[in-house]
Amino acid sequence: MSSDVQTKRQAVRIRVRGVVQGVGFRPFVYREAARLGLSGWVLNGEQGVEIHLEGDASRIELFLSALETHPPAAARIAAVETERVRPCGYAGFEIRNSEKRDHPTVRISPDLAICAACLRELFDPRDRRYLYPYINCTDCGPRYSITLGLPYDRPQTTMGAWPLCDDCAREYHDPFDRRFHAQPVACPRCGPRYKLLIGGELVEREPIALAARLLREGRIVAVKGIGGYHLACDAMNAAAVWALRERKFRKEKPFALMVRDPDTARRLAELSDEAERLLSSVARPIVLCPARQTIEGVAPENRDLGIMLPYAPLHHLLFAADAPPVLVMTSANRSSEPIAYDDEDALARLAGVADAFLIGERPIARRVDDSIARDTVFGPQLLRCARGYAPCVVTTLPTSQPILALGADLKNSVALVVRGQVIVSQHIGDLDHFAARRAFEETIRDLCALYEVDERELVIAHDAHPQYVSTDYALHRASISVPVQHHRAHIASVLAEREAWEARVIGFAFDGTGYGDDGAIWGGEIFVGSLCDGLKRVAHLRSASLPGGDAAAHWPTQAAAGFLAAFDDARLSPLGDQLGRRFGLALSLARKNVRSFPTTSIGRLFDAVAAVLGFVREASFEAQAAMWLEYLARQSPPVQPYPFPFTDAELDHRPLLANVIADRQRGRPVQEIARAFHASIAQAVAEVSFTLAPRFDVDTVVLSGGVFQNSLLLEEIAARFDGRAELKIWCNRQVPPNDGGTSLGQAALAAFSRHTKKL
Repeated sequence: MSSDVQTKRQAVRIRVRGVVQGVGFRPFVYREAARLGLSGWVLNGEQGVEIHLEGDASRIELFLSALETHPPAAARIAAVETERVRPCGYAGFEIRNSEKRDHPTVRISPDLAICAACLRELFDPRDRRYLYPYINCTDCGPRYSITLGLPYDRPQTTMGAWPLCDDCAREYHDPFDRRFHAQPVACPRCGPRYKLLIGGELVEREPIALAARLLREGRIVAVKGIGGYHLACDAMNAAAVWALRERKFRKEKPFALMVRDPDTARRLAELSDEAERLLSSVARPIVLCPARQTIEGVAPENRDLGIMLPYAPLHHLLFAADAPPVLVMTSANRSSEPIAYDDEDALARLAGVADAFLIGERPIARRVDDSIARDTVFGPQLLRCARGYAPCVVTTLPTSQPILALGADLKNSVALVVRGQVIVSQHIGDLDHFAARRAFEETIRDLCALYEVDERELVIAHDAHPQYVSTDYALHRASISVPVQHHRAHIASVLAEREAWEARVIGFAFDGTGYGDDGAIWGGEIFVGSLCDGLKRVAHLRSASLPGGDAAAHWPTQAAAGFLAAFDDARLSPLGDQLGRRFGLALSLARKNVRSFPTTSIGRLFDAVAAVLGFVREASFEAQAAMWLEYLARQSPPVQPYPFPFTDAELDHRPLLANVIADRQRGRPVQEIARAFHASIAQAVAEVSFTLAPRFDVDTVVLSGGVFQNSLLLEEIAARFDGRAELKIWCNRQVPPNDGGTSLGQAALAAFSRHTKKL
């Protein structure tokens, strides 16, 4: 701006893009302008916050510096545009009503954890919001989960039904108050309340204290939070935990924990500095951390605990009412269904699961689950993008064409491109469930309505799998649809995050399943190329047979049968009794090529090795066998890898598996075998990278796909690249490496497709 500000008296127009509505940005601008003696106005526009400033040139410079150095804590500024304009002679500074002109592109704020100031007031007996569970201000509280439309103003939220009392109205209209234009603002006099439903009886007097008592007694309570209901119980009460597993039909999948405070978290788990930062961040995700102690029934056969801190006032009130200091706090649903968020639906779906319901009167506009994150050797990694992070504008694509990307059928998310900005939705779930399909369609309608996009104008990108629910949706609704191969979408998601349109990379897309160009089940794919020029498959895992196709993901012994079908009976016979009858039947199918399908899936290779090492039961949740294998490997110190040769553009798994079988039969500890297997995958990634990089003149390696959620594998890979400055590694940072990130990759590849460029 210094070149623009040369005369003493000036006027400038400023547009601030990013997460700048619903986070106290206009009062911040008002206070700064008043402090510096500047005149003009500020308003919420459809592309961000718009500011008109008039005054002394040096003071405008000070304002712009403040904008850059200390904006509101919850704001995320993506861009600041300024232009010099003619002064209008304003006498003072004012906050104007929101402006509506065109399709909105302003970024909706995710829901925010309670701030320190509100937390102090919550427990201050002198404050009029003492113990009020809906306390909030411009720096915290619900946003996306209560938004009905844009711009973000109170009538466009689910708080519109509660008129403000005189005291709240005074705060709401005072630019110097922390609650100035805080749309969900309320107090006990004028706002919503909580009540407890137990045994058909509605309790309105001290419902939170009663809920805390029920939790102490070992009962299961459905608790309405920010983006939906949780099922809560005392994590240290094994009977309560096992009862919750039985009622929820969640046999072995780990439960998330909510702990009273950071000290409790530190006693339960080993927290790195980054893990502590994630735990206490405004997003308040569930953070996966190595456990210091085993809690019966919470995370069977798993090294990590998923821990989160209280983020809603209600949570703090429960703990203050002497709820157990460690609570299981899991999504209120039956296994794999979307989280319940509507009161009537929750009461119907959770009948027989919850002993009581702690119900808040404020409606939730849309379900938003808890986010999941972890600290890895390559930095923070999101495993589920939801509350606190979504919706998020991840990148800006060089296109003006509106695009809707539908993601995958597992761990579904969708992405909407408006004026180039890619808005990635919250985690939706697995589309093989009817409730998840309904949530998928609701989310699409939701985003299109919020951003005023006509679905008929959209290019719709979808997974190339012909039988996906999302594919069917695209083909029946899109005038123009762009199929995108699953594993290319994984690699493209990493490139899109970095806006690396022309960067040529070697991309490793390792996961359990994805429809390949040849109709086979891919999952161990290596690409070279860029978003601009396309991603060419240059290598892959050697093809194996998969009896039962994708159904083999539920039975690791079936995957083992497919990968071991080429071995002779003499080598396999000692494994027969261990692997069981299902293995024998699947082996026969694979050898006869009956109901068997070719696969190059690294995820199924993990399953096969897990079966050989003892995981022979049905997997009760996705990737359970691979997680079990990592759990085993963590119990061994580093060991040498098995041979895993890279020849003729294939990674040959046969020598690796032959050594696994031999070591198993020799009685080598299964922990060491599992660790050697992880080392073998990592060694292969390194060897392929250093072989292909000079051949294709590439200096960047991309890792994406569900297999790279394995933190031990990432550590093994990092160790092999340490000190090798010629190659850098990129992983997903803002969207998950699993299928939850593919919608971003689909959007990016659709934007660069020839068809879209012609529009």
